[in-house]
Amino acid sequence: MAVPVLSSISPSQGPSSGGTTVTLIGTGFTGVTAVRFGSLAATSFTPAGSTQIIAVAPPGASTVTVTVTTGEGTTTQPVTYTYVGAPTVTALTPVQGLVSGGTVVTVTGTNLSGATAVRFDTTAAASFTVNSATQITAVTPARSAGAAPVTVTTAGGTSNPDNPAAYFYYAPPPSVTDVAPSSGTTAGGTTVTLSGSGFLNATTVRFDTTAAGSFTVNSATQITAVTPVRSAGAAPVTVITPGGVSNPGSYLYLAAPTLTALTPGQGPTYAGRVITLTGTGLTTTIGVQFGTAPAAFTVLSPTQITALVPAGSAGTVTVTVTTTAGVSNGLTYTRITGPAI
Repeated sequence: MAVPVLSSISPSQGPSSGGTTVTLIGTGFTGVTAVRFGSLAATSFTPAGSTQIIAVAPPGASTVTVTVTTGEGTTTQPVTYTYVGAPTVTALTPVQGLVSGGTVVTVTGTNLSGATAVRFDTTAAASFTVNSATQITAVTPARSAGAAPVTVTTAGGTSNPDNPAAYFYYAPPPSVTDVAPSSGTTAGGTTVTLSGSGFLNATTVRFDTTAAGSFTVNSATQITAVTPVRSAGAAPVTVITPGGVSNPGSYLYLAAPTLTALTPGQGPTYAGRVITLTGTGLTTTIGVQFGTAPAAFTVLSPTQITALVPAGSAGTVTVTVTTTAGVSNGLTYTRITGPAI
C-alpha cells in the first residue's frame, strides 16, 4: 500500500457556509479515515473506490488545502478549495425600466466575481458582464409591470432577494387618452391637461418634436403641461416615462385670427343689423365684440362669420374676434343716427 495521492477536487470553491458536495480524485483512497479542508474535517465523506471520494465541505473561509488520510498516511499535494463569501446587491442604477426589457442596469454589491446568474425576479437577465467584484452590468429581460427583486448567484450562493435596495421596478408604458383644451395659439403658453395612465416619473412631454414649456405630474393619470411655440397645424402629444413613450394625443395649433373685411361697414344705432366678417383662423371663434359689447354670432367657415350688431351710440367702434388662438386685429364699424321728423 502507498500513501494516498490527491490530484483534483471538483468543484474547487463554494460558499463559506459550507454544504457543497465535492468530488476528490486521486489514488490510494482505500481505507480512508479522514478528509480535511484545512484543519477542519469534512462534514461527511463517502469513498467511491480507490480513486474517488464524495465529500461535503464544512463551513470555512479563504483558501484551504484539502487532504485525504488513510492508514498509509496523508496526501501532501497542493490541492486547494476556496471559500467564497455570499454575494450581496447594494444598489441598482437605474431602478426603473421598460416592461419590454432591454434596460442596461448597473448592479453594485460585494463578492460578485464569478457570477453565474443574474435574475430579475425568476427570469434570467438577457445578458450580463461581471466588471469587478463589486459591479455587474446586466440587461433586463421582458417582464410584466411591477417590482422585481434582483439577485446574483455565484459559487458563494445567491444574494438576498428581500433587500429593498435590490428591487428593479418595471414601469407600465404611459397612455394618453385626452388633451384638454385640444387647441391653442401658435404662440404657445396654453396650459393643457393630459389624461391617461402610467404618468408617474414622466421625464418629458412633447408636442410633436418640441418639449413642453414646462409640465407637472399631478398623478399617475394626469399631467398639466404648458404648450411650446409652434407653427399652425396638428401636433401629436406624447409622454415619456421609464416605461417608454405613450401613444400620441391630439392637439391643434391655431394661428391667431385676422379680419380683412366687414360688410356692411355702417348701420343704425339700434340693435339687429347683420354684418359679415371676413378673415382667417375663425373656426374656433368664442366671441365677437363691438368695442366692449359682445355680439351674437355664427361661424360660417374658417374665413367667415355673421354677427348681429348690438345697440350703441352714434360713431365708430372697433370690431374684434376672439378665438382659442387669441384676439384678432380690429376693423371699424360706424353707427349712424337715423333721420328725425
